[in-house]
Amino acid sequence: MDQTADLLAQPFGTLSDLIRHHAGTQPDKIAIADDATQITYAALDAMMDRAAAALQRDGTVQGQAVALVSYPSVAQAVMFLAALRAGSVAAPIQPSATPEQIAGMIADSGANLVFLDAANATALAGKTLAARTVMLEALDDWLAPDGTRPAPVDIAPDDGFNIIYSSGTTGVPKGIVQSHAMRWQHLSRNSGAGFDTAITLLSTPLYSNTTLVSFLPTLGWGGTAILMAKFDARGFLELAERYRATHTMLVPVQYQRIMALPDFDAFDLSSFRFKTCTSAPFKAELKRDIITRWPGKLVEYYGMTEGGASFILVADDNPDKLHTVGKLSPGHEAILLDDDGNEVAPGEMGEIVGRSPAMMNGYHKREGATRDAEYYDADGTRWIRHGDVGRIDEDGFLILMDRKKDMIISGGFNIYPSDLEAVLAQHPAVADCTVVGVPSDEWGETPVGFYVPRDGATDDAEAIRIATNEKLGKTQRLSKLYVADELPRSAIGKVLKRELRDRLAAGEFA
Repeated sequence: MDQTADLLAQPFGTLSDLIRHHAGTQPDKIAIADDATQITYAALDAMMDRAAAALQRDGTVQGQAVALVSYPSVAQAVMFLAALRAGSVAAPIQPSATPEQIAGMIADSGANLVFLDAANATALAGKTLAARTVMLEALDDWLAPDGTRPAPVDIAPDDGFNIIYSSGTTGVPKGIVQSHAMRWQHLSRNSGAGFDTAITLLSTPLYSNTTLVSFLPTLGWGGTAILMAKFDARGFLELAERYRATHTMLVPVQYQRIMALPDFDAFDLSSFRFKTCTSAPFKAELKRDIITRWPGKLVEYYGMTEGGASFILVADDNPDKLHTVGKLSPGHEAILLDDDGNEVAPGEMGEIVGRSPAMMNGYHKREGATRDAEYYDADGTRWIRHGDVGRIDEDGFLILMDRKKDMIISGGFNIYPSDLEAVLAQHPAVADCTVVGVPSDEWGETPVGFYVPRDGATDDAEAIRIATNEKLGKTQRLSKLYVADELPRSAIGKVLKRELRDRLAAGEFA
């Protein structure tokens, strides 16, 4: 670890060089494994060379994107890393998007090569992807010959590392360009997390920043990353036992499903040292259950793929602050602004605006959207708007309310859906729920709820709505409550509220 720590203590370096270092110091250690295969650091380094050389051979130039449409696998990870060694920009694409969106993201990225796994090749059959395609299952046939090395490239701190496409239900999602300098910050700030000896079990996709903030430090520090192609709660626990997993990153809905397994306590999870969570609201009761029953530290991160400020909650050390997302990360700054752009008084709610050494370059080819995401103070200093509303308590812990765009303005009153969701979730018949705002002729907007019934529950939606409204203020009350088989979620667990609004408008809920 000392050599790696010395390398990561430098102001700037590259992940590719760190992997080369590990290939020399621990060549036989497993770097990455999936359900079917595994690869050592020596083999990974050699394969990155061959793939980077093949990218250059096929016309991919420095700074150009390399598109990847795949479920998590060793092959996908190799091509992500090889793109970096070639001086290109990794552009992992969401397989869960529509074929039209996938084609749009590939075209937007400017990639001349797209790498597909078999499942996604079938799903995209007949679709023009505006790029030459290579099958990941036939990667060996495409690679440059054994021993080939790519032409060397000089990487500058502001050069693009990857493009992460934000989730969306209509149109082409925005591409968030993250730099090598931003990723170096993510690697170097994890000096105390024990990634050098980590066995990190990951069950979220590599197109998500949620996954990358654990996957990349694992490789940067010389640990082992285990990739699940698709999450299921029992399968996760079985893999954790099999590999003696020490680290993981899960989103709240995954923790919820794991902790709900009747035989959870029968699994040996004593190897765990570091469990993290991000990307969606994380209930205090669920955090408490995890720190009680699952060994190892539980750390919640709050931040943006775009960068800005990050907050950290070490749940085990702060049992009275589980309703928060923690305190500012070292070296990060945050302010809260009112609707007029003025900083709010201490303890008051406002829009979160942050800055740090880790901030995106901008949205790919979207200067207007980039400007909208930025805030410049009186000194001309650049900040990033988080789009969330919250307040900071007297101890410096951030309490999140909602996405600003999700706030409901009904009859001139601001309504935060999370307040209503917290009350609705307390009903014994409710297994999962969310609240959205819909247009109202009388009030401008009005809150409506959606819930998934708990198994065996007999209460009807109207009875639950009435019981919930009795615990809410007059301006907060739900006008309607609808039953859903499940709530639509992104691959990282965020409820897709826009999709619920669209489905409601289309008459799907009665």
